[in-house]
Amino acid sequence: MKTENTVWHEQHISKEQRASLKKQKPCLLWYTGLSGSGKSTVANAVDALLFKLGCHSYLLDGDNVRHGLNGDLGFSDDARIENIRRISEVSKLFLDAGLIVSTAFISPFLQDRASARAKLEHDEFIEVYIDTPISICEQRDPKGLYKKARAGEIKDFTGIDSKYDIPENPEIHVKTAQQSIQECAEQIVNHLVDKGFINISTNISGNLSNKEHG
Repeated sequence: MKTENTVWHEQHISKEQRASLKKQKPCLLWYTGLSGSGKSTVANAVDALLFKLGCHSYLLDGDNVRHGLNGDLGFSDDARIENIRRISEVSKLFLDAGLIVSTAFISPFLQDRASARAKLEHDEFIEVYIDTPISICEQRDPKGLYKKARAGEIKDFTGIDSKYDIPENPEIHVKTAQQSIQECAEQIVNHLVDKGFINISTNISGNLSNKEHG
């Protein structure tokens, strides 16, 4: 809770200066999708691709954050809302450092994603909808969560007994059931190139080949 004695301190080095030093424009890639849709897998592939291209990025993974910062939160609707509120605030700090940030969370509620977007400057929030049919998510079920949810062992599970609001107008629409992970990653990085967040050739594969053999 804020107090009357809390004030905002302006820093001597601006976000623009930090971004200029890194030769990129900071943004937030907000991955959303059902459990097992491929959010973390795609986000990691994008992060690795950005690293190879010499970009400065960081990935905030949903499970990892719940081991620390959000370790006190459960999976009720209220807890999910607070989970997303905290991570959106942390993401904003990372953007202030001039980074390209990725967050891989289910973030099931439309209003929470809209609130996260509203915290950032125009065009900085890039919603990435990892669109994978629930039937395929259940087939993958890498953590066995759907099986437990169907058996009633897990409550408030997104897609089973807790709703998921499908993104209405995501900046990037990825279909992991039809594309390879590499194709998904290149689709997302190409979007960053097209929108001027990173300054490299549009030939992503060519850039990687040159860097790996240079």
